[in-house]
Amino acid sequence: MSVVLGSGSARGYAHIGVIHELLERGYHIVGISGSSMGALVGGLQAAGRLDDFAEWAKSLTQGAVLRLLDPSFTAAGVLRAGKILDVVRDILGDIDIEQLPIPYTAVATDLIAGRSVWLQRGPVDTAIRASIAIPGVIAPHEVDGRLLADGGILDPLPMAPLCAVNADLTLAVSLNGGDPTTAGPADDSERGAPAGRLNRMLRSTSALLDTSGARSLLDRPTARAILDRFSSGESEHDTEDIEEATDSPSGGPGMPKLGSFEVMNRTIDIAQAALTRHQLASNPPDLLIEVPRTACRSLDFHRAAELIQVGRELTAHALDTAKPS
Repeated sequence: MSVVLGSGSARGYAHIGVIHELLERGYHIVGISGSSMGALVGGLQAAGRLDDFAEWAKSLTQGAVLRLLDPSFTAAGVLRAGKILDVVRDILGDIDIEQLPIPYTAVATDLIAGRSVWLQRGPVDTAIRASIAIPGVIAPHEVDGRLLADGGILDPLPMAPLCAVNADLTLAVSLNGGDPTTAGPADDSERGAPAGRLNRMLRSTSALLDTSGARSLLDRPTARAILDRFSSGESEHDTEDIEEATDSPSGGPGMPKLGSFEVMNRTIDIAQAALTRHQLASNPPDLLIEVPRTACRSLDFHRAAELIQVGRELTAHALDTAKPS
């Protein structure tokens, strides 16, 4: 089986659950391509170190995530990726893509040439760093004279790199799926139902900075000014800024309050969802798993355990449904 892992910030933790479920069922992965978070998870799996990363990710608290995000005023991004990449580098070790036991492609975007770049040679951590450079959030990364940014800009679900891989089955994981709650009623009491779990996750979503430990890190004016750019415009105790609307001055229907980061994030999600639809139409996989965009907020990196489980459940459901009756 070859596996295509899409872009989608913290939702990318679901990729880990997908891979765990595949391996537990005896599937053998012979090729991996990924964009952004998909490139990160895919590179770790290709190197045989995904379990180590998963255990580390599940240990993260909100305060730890804030420290790892390392906010700073820079010309091209408000978050530095250095601390996160240090952890990934420690887990990976010093390894090049050519040395990986599984063929692996990290997809990035050349900001100058305006085209996708397939990274299939050189250090794995360098390829991951380039692919996760979210526009306006993490600064682009220079590789071999090219200024590279997030692969999801042009290729949120990179099917093409695996066309030459000899695999019996191609599975793609999109992180830009629709809201499962619109598909029909779901029984939240069914522990194994993917939609039910997602509904519970939506109701229990908390703002990134709603703990005293995390708030204590924001005493510095610089940190507060930067992280305010990532707020949704609601109070820090409001956990449903997208779904809950406030009354307009005219007394008409309410509109969601969206902060600058939320506007940018939703714009990227909409564009990536449209690109994904086109990619799937031209190069459909044998099996598609769609993780809803509403599964978590972009910076909910402290919710690894929940999202990994969502990936497992969605994969189990997809595989069971795909079996002949």
